[in-house]
Amino acid sequence: MRITGAVLRADDCPAPYEESVPLTVRELDLADPGPDEVLVQVEAAGVCRSDLSVVDGARPRPVPMLLGHEACGRVVSRGENVQEVEEGRRVVMTFMPRCGECEACSTEGLMVCPHGSAANAAGTLLSGERRLGTDGEVFHHCGVSGFATHAVVDRRSVVPVPEDVPPETAALFGCAVLTGGGAVKNRAVLRPGEDVIVVGAGGVGTAAALVAGAYGAGSVTVVDTVERKLAMARGVGADRAMTPARFQESGARAPVVIEAAGNGAAFELALEATAPGGRMASVGLASPRARAEISPLALVSESKTVLGSYLGSGLPERDIPEYIELWREGALPVERLVSSTIALGDINTAMDDLAEGRAMRQIIRC
Repeated sequence: MRITGAVLRADDCPAPYEESVPLTVRELDLADPGPDEVLVQVEAAGVCRSDLSVVDGARPRPVPMLLGHEACGRVVSRGENVQEVEEGRRVVMTFMPRCGECEACSTEGLMVCPHGSAANAAGTLLSGERRLGTDGEVFHHCGVSGFATHAVVDRRSVVPVPEDVPPETAALFGCAVLTGGGAVKNRAVLRPGEDVIVVGAGGVGTAAALVAGAYGAGSVTVVDTVERKLAMARGVGADRAMTPARFQESGARAPVVIEAAGNGAAFELALEATAPGGRMASVGLASPRARAEISPLALVSESKTVLGSYLGSGLPERDIPEYIELWREGALPVERLVSSTIALGDINTAMDDLAEGRAMRQIIRC
């Protein structure tokens, strides 16, 4: 079938992207789903910094690539062997499929499936196949490629969601909430009443702050270098939001700290902000070249724990329904993460807005 999607033609285009136009919205072919795949009509997709990191070359990926890894839509058709989800069902698409058979897949989400990770790096689906473009010449992004009218994804990349969850809200559960919230719930394992500090006020970091509140944090402090992002963090319920300089002056520490900025300076600040005996979970995707200084003495003398977290160290099929139930109860108002709703044709401007800190989560209505 013919679809419309935003295809990254090169990852070396300079900002501003509205002028260099690295992403081209165009028609292309989409092949039918394979035996373990489903065809989804995309309803909404979120623009995430992980998308930007492919556009600016921080995370090199093969091109041309149809971007977008946080999305929801309705199942149009199913390949052979697909029994888990019926046609017409709304689903959230997640960006790290699991084979379900390897040792990593038996760790309850702690470890990343090496087969899913290899497929994502190669720009294929879990099967190793590509369904985009004539003869598959366009690569998939994280097994989703949600910046399009339709997507073919592996059956293990979708989680059914109830009809009462609006598309622009449902999409957020596929990355922002799953990743940021999981760092709080699954990796740092927040205990009710514990204070939380989040370093990085993007979509993932702010989602972490929201989930921390929903799970009974004593107080939530958000730290970021961009004042307008701090204002957005206050708008979603952060008890305090401040710049790194003001935060360091305050001397504040907490037993749970989430690093969601994805750079060495943020990592160092997050570790410094971790109270003795506390846990720091790093979920920000830094450049492969990023480095941070750590004091081994501080780790030992203050008994700190440093944790890595990918995809929220959880299981989407288990965690997403739990988050949705909290949303239904009014305890997790994730719709506050949405800074604007845009058209697919605005994607290059959206990348500029994300890079400049003017937006938290922009939702594309496909």
